[in-house]
Amino acid sequence: MSAAQEIQKPAGSGMQIKAAEMTISHVDKTYGEKQFATEVVKNCSFTIERGKLTVMIGPSGCGKSTLIRLLAGFEKPTSGSISIDGNKVTGPGRDRLVVFQESALFPWMSTYDNIMYGPKARGENTPEMRDRAEFLLDKVGLQRFRSKYPPQLSGGMQRRAELARAMINNPEVMILDEPFRGLDHMTKELMWKYYATLYEESHRTNFFVTTDIDEAIFLADRLLIMSNKPTQVRAVLDVDLPRPRSLSNIVDDDRANQIKMEALAILHEEAMRSFAGGSKAASDFIQAYSDRVGKSGK
Repeated sequence: MSAAQEIQKPAGSGMQIKAAEMTISHVDKTYGEKQFATEVVKNCSFTIERGKLTVMIGPSGCGKSTLIRLLAGFEKPTSGSISIDGNKVTGPGRDRLVVFQESALFPWMSTYDNIMYGPKARGENTPEMRDRAEFLLDKVGLQRFRSKYPPQLSGGMQRRAELARAMINNPEVMILDEPFRGLDHMTKELMWKYYATLYEESHRTNFFVTTDIDEAIFLADRLLIMSNKPTQVRAVLDVDLPRPRSLSNIVDDDRANQIKMEALAILHEEAMRSFAGGSKAASDFIQAYSDRVGKSGK
């Protein structure tokens, strides 16, 4: 078990939040052998700070999802080390929980039963856990939809149910792999607000992966900008913007735009490298980058 610190007990939750710190040190990950070897992660080092919302952004296909599998313990690095509060990660554990891009809700279970799945599977169907489920249903705005099944929920509602199902298990580190990808723009912005509010109330350690620069700037305390494959950290930017944040303030804030342009410049360099290798995703990013710079007037 890691020596996670108890940092806060949100009012009415009945849950003592724990937060851990993860350290990734000189990690390499290679698939295949000899002439068939593909290096995906190379000499990658960074820290997921305790109680902070760390966001990783990088070119599509650079190796971000591979890093998530390594952090979760689903795979082992070829070399280097990953630790949580000083304890080496050797496999999956309850101290880390991943919310994936694809919905993992059980379609035959109601919203409430999906949220309670973890506690029930552990034999913890207790009054305390049921109180936590009720608290989280309120927090994510799904109390009225507690008896609905996933196919009856919108995409945004399903994502909120996923967050509640993760949070009831009280992980020391929450790892999110582009959880709002595929949602329409309006729903995605609504999810940013829900997620930011949940984080600001608990300050659980969060590691969030995205390819959306606006999402990254709105959410992050620290921004890790990754290189093209084989991936490593190109830059670490502190997103020193006050919380709570609003989308309108972020758009008009000079500091937010400064961080955004600095991040985009680095991502553009990496996309150009990827584009030279024939990546269609890189071509799309370069066009998007040109559009954003043109709109900013810079």
